[in-house]
Amino acid sequence: MAAERGAALLRPPTSSGRATFLELFFDLAFVVALARVSQRFADLGNDAGWALVAGFGRTLLLFLALWLIWSHTTWITSRYEPERSFIQAVVVGTMFASLVMAVTLPRAMEERALPFAAAYLLVMVVRPLVVAAALRGHPRRLVPFRLAAWAAASAPLWLAGALGPDRLRLPLWAAALAVDYLAWALGWPLPRVGASAVGRWRIAGTHLADRHQQIFLIALGESILVVGMVFSGTDYSAERAAAFGVAFATSALLWRIYFHRAGLLLTEALGRAAMPGRLGTASERTHLLIVLSVLVTSVGYELVIDQPYGPPRPSWLLFVVGGPVLFLIARVRLDYEIFGRVSRSRLIGLVALLLFTPALARWAPMVGLSVVAGVLALVALLDALRSRGRPLEVSASPIGRETSGDSDSEA
Repeated sequence: MAAERGAALLRPPTSSGRATFLELFFDLAFVVALARVSQRFADLGNDAGWALVAGFGRTLLLFLALWLIWSHTTWITSRYEPERSFIQAVVVGTMFASLVMAVTLPRAMEERALPFAAAYLLVMVVRPLVVAAALRGHPRRLVPFRLAAWAAASAPLWLAGALGPDRLRLPLWAAALAVDYLAWALGWPLPRVGASAVGRWRIAGTHLADRHQQIFLIALGESILVVGMVFSGTDYSAERAAAFGVAFATSALLWRIYFHRAGLLLTEALGRAAMPGRLGTASERTHLLIVLSVLVTSVGYELVIDQPYGPPRPSWLLFVVGGPVLFLIARVRLDYEIFGRVSRSRLIGLVALLLFTPALARWAPMVGLSVVAGVLALVALLDALRSRGRPLEVSASPIGRETSGDSDSEA
C-alpha cells in the first residue's frame, strides 16, 4: 500500500509532456536570480588582472549553485506528476528558497553568505528527504535518498565557508560545489545502494525540452531588460541610441541562431529518444553554457551602451566577445546532440570572432559589439542559405539510443 501511494506521485503515461503554469511561476524566482548574476558580472567592468579573474570566478560559482537548484527541480517535474499537490508544494518551497538565494546573491560572498548557503542546503538536503519519505516503499525512494546523503556530505564545506573567514569562502564553496556536481555526474553512488545514473532515468522528454527552451528565453529576456534599463537610465545621445539598437539586434540574432533547426527540434529529439535521460543530461549541460553565454553577453550590452566610444579596455572583451564565443561553442554542441553533425556556419562565426579579438582590443567598445553583431548576422545568413529549398530536417541524435544493459530498476 505504501509503495502504491508513492507510485501515485510518478508521471503516468497519460500525463501532459508540456511544462505547467506552476513551473512558469517557479521561473519567476530565476528571473530575479539571473538579473542579480548579470549585475554581479557588470560590476567587474572596470576590473583587470587578478581582480577580474577572482570576481568572475566568484560570480560563476554563485551561478552554478543556482543552476543546480533549477536543474534538479526540472528533473523532479519531469519524473513526477506536477499536478499532484505534494509536488506542487515541493516546487513552491523550492521557489521560496531560490528567491532567498537571489536576493542575497549580490552580497553572497560577503555578509549575506549564511542565508545564501542555508537556502541552498535547504533545497539540496531537506527537499530530497521529503520526497524520499513521500515515496515510501517505492524503489525510486533510493534516488532522493542518495541526493540527500551526498548533499549532507558537502554541507559542512558550505557552512564553513559561510561562517568562516572571507578569504576562505571561495575555495571552500568551490570544493563543496565540485562535490555536488561530481555526485550528480556519478549518479550519487553509496555503499551497498550503488549509483543511479541520470542518463538511465525514465522522464518526460518533451517536458525537459520545454524547460530548457524556457530557461534560454528567460536569460534572453533578462538581456533585453538590461538593454532597456541601461538605455533608459543614461543621458540620451545618438551614440547610445546606436549602441541600444545594435544590442537589441544581437539578442535577436542569438534567438534566431538558437532556434534555427536544432533548438526548434529539441522537443522532438527528446520525445523520440529511447533513453531520453541520456540526451536530457547532455542538453542540460549545453543549456548551462548557453544561459551563461547570454548573461555574459548582456553585461557587454550594459558596458557598451553606457560608454559606446569610451577608451578601449581589453577586459571588456570578456563580455562583448567572450559571451558570443561561448554561445557559438554551445550551439555547435547542440547541433551535434540533435543531428549528430557539426555546424559549419557556427564554426565559421566562431573562428571569425577569435580572429577579430586581438584587433578589437584596440578599438572602442561600440566597434566590438558591431563586429559581434555582424558575425552573428553572417551565421544566421549562412543558416538561411543552407536550409533554403531543402525539406525540414528531422532529429537524428546519436545520444540516447538504447543499448543492452541500459535498464535500471530505479529509473
